[in-house]
Amino acid sequence: MSAESGFTEEQRQYLEGFLGGVMARRAAQAVPPPPSAAASDIHRAAQDRAIAAGGALTPEEQAKREFHPLDLWDAMRDNVAAGRFPKGLDVFRHKFHGLFYVAPAQNAFMCRLRMPNGILSAHQLAGLADLAERFGGGYADVTTRANLQIREIAATQALDLLTAVQDLGLSSRGSGADNIRNLTGSPTAGIDPQELIDTRPLARELHHHILQHRELYGLPRKFNIAFDGGGQVSVLEDTNDIGFAAVAVEDGAGAPAGVYFRLQLGGITGHGDFARDAGVLLRPQDCLPVAVAVLRVFIAEGDRTDRRRARLKYVLDRIGLERFLAETETLLPAPLTRLPLAACRPRAAIVKHGHIGIHPQRQPGLCYIGVVLPVGRLSAAQMRGLAALARRHGSGTIRLTVWQNLLLSDIPEDAVDRATAEIAALGLDWRASNLRGALVACTGNTGCKFAATDTKGQALALARDLENRLVLDQPVNIHLTGCPHSCAQHYVGDIGLLGAKIGEDAVEGYAVYVGGGAGAERGLAREIYPPLPMAEMPRRVEGLLRLYLAERREPSESFVAFARRRSPEELRRGAEAALEGAT
Repeated sequence: MSAESGFTEEQRQYLEGFLGGVMARRAAQAVPPPPSAAASDIHRAAQDRAIAAGGALTPEEQAKREFHPLDLWDAMRDNVAAGRFPKGLDVFRHKFHGLFYVAPAQNAFMCRLRMPNGILSAHQLAGLADLAERFGGGYADVTTRANLQIREIAATQALDLLTAVQDLGLSSRGSGADNIRNLTGSPTAGIDPQELIDTRPLARELHHHILQHRELYGLPRKFNIAFDGGGQVSVLEDTNDIGFAAVAVEDGAGAPAGVYFRLQLGGITGHGDFARDAGVLLRPQDCLPVAVAVLRVFIAEGDRTDRRRARLKYVLDRIGLERFLAETETLLPAPLTRLPLAACRPRAAIVKHGHIGIHPQRQPGLCYIGVVLPVGRLSAAQMRGLAALARRHGSGTIRLTVWQNLLLSDIPEDAVDRATAEIAALGLDWRASNLRGALVACTGNTGCKFAATDTKGQALALARDLENRLVLDQPVNIHLTGCPHSCAQHYVGDIGLLGAKIGEDAVEGYAVYVGGGAGAERGLAREIYPPLPMAEMPRRVEGLLRLYLAERREPSESFVAFARRRSPEELRRGAEAALEGAT
């Protein structure tokens, strides 16, 4: 026995060996790969193949090749010290950190956040209200990917904002540029009476996997992923690059009975395509490894020479779905399970405006309240008020939706009246007309250099004008997007308006599209009118709505079903006649 340690020599040697092994394992796990080296090898290899084939890398690919944009922090700190905004390709690199320099719309940064499944706590929402006032314009916008953006950030305050966001337990990393955007999931996850599965753990697991794996940044182009748990509120999963759609399988259908996900691939409605069912059935625990495998095939096969064709859809178009799945399987421990969609039980129906109003939860005695946000904008005072309300009456949980509104969950039935009174006192509402229930608008030209029109302001003006002219007894979704990037997804709205500048005077206006939908209503809207001045929009849209009210087969017929029974020319003629009859 050693006098100094109190252990025998044999015990001492055992403990030294044991602790040495523990420290070795810790060291192996803790040491990250060299920056801009090992983590970027798969991207550099893809770039090398493109060059060897005679292609020329896009400027953005060259920027990623020079150094990994996640290594920009020191340069960003120098910019802050000098009070300057980025220039050239550094504007692109800043987006890897969630910072968007939005000149000439605003000489400022916008910061976009990440919130898996669109869920944050009351503490986080109140904290973001403080940050919006300290570093931004005193407001935040809910996006169509169920997260938040803070605008009007000065060059000198960019890093203070980013670090303060991280102090709240949130992140902005990878929320822009060639990365995986915010992971969306069913906004009523865990509280929905009809859902098949709670998507929150799956979105959270994949979110943290992405944050910890550097090689999943710097993709050929941006990438969207969504989880649909089969609940009442749509998450538009079939408009994503990867959609995981929950289904039930019964005994004798070709797989053990239970809840699974269908794998959907290649959605990008701005390019005229929905995600296609891949014929693949996934257990919930398979979603993460399959998502990563799909991403790695996309990294290898995505176009590095033409950004217009660099999305997953174009890889599928070029090499075919079966080859893509075969390459995905090489990165998985077992083959994918194939099962026809027809062998799965269809999901229950979506409640079109189930994201607004008061709804019972699956938990007895509790409700969720869908709060209407005028085109997604919240003042800092409203953010604080909603956070306090969520703590006082509910579980302190705020759920953002792809419809640019939010849900307050876990409200006891006997507290609903008090909660709705407090919502009204904040200048908000839980009720909406069938016109405002899904009035969606992108940022517009007041905050985005690509937009041709003031979508948010014009959306509100359009809704006011239409509500003064007619009353709808069925929900109609109206989407306004300021440019062909289609952030507001005009192609899947009942009525979609695509912004444009018209004539030599560059008058703001819109092309009108009709008959779009997702999920059970899947279909791309068709152009009814070419770009017309905004001044004409209220009457043009009114004519379409009056035609619908007059000629639908029955009061319950949806606008999209009505519109798809007619050609664009029939809709134009009918709308003009309906207007004449109303005057």
